[in-house]
Amino acid sequence: MQLAQMSRSWRAEIDRRLNDLGLSQARWLVLLHLGRFDHLPTQRELAKSVGVEGPTLARLLDSLEAQGLVERLAVPEDRRAKQVALCAKAKPLIEKIEAISTQLRREAFAGIEAEDLRRCQQVHERILGNLARLEKP
Repeated sequence: MQLAQMSRSWRAEIDRRLNDLGLSQARWLVLLHLGRFDHLPTQRELAKSVGVEGPTLARLLDSLEAQGLVERLAVPEDRRAKQVALCAKAKPLIEKIEAISTQLRREAFAGIEAEDLRRCQQVHERILGNLARLEKP
């Protein structure tokens, strides 16, 4: 319950700080995930990364495309698939999102020793790994 509360509080605060950029939490999250790929992901890959269903991502991409922040490209070897690319207009926006989230991270982690944070991340990685193994039949 504490992890869930921390996650909600973190997202609420970053959402508040990003409010002036005119992006909903779902849209800035898509941009952030898209900016971290080292290749042009398909919509399916992006949906998995963000943790949303395909139709939900499609609606988010529709609005991001209308804002000129992303574009969907046909995949030559699979007519049904689309790759998602960032438009030039999105890059400065992602830099702002990253800067704001980095500042929030500094403030949230204030007074916590680096070793304590490292150990906490290790524990979280182990929990996530255990949960991932439980998902697989």
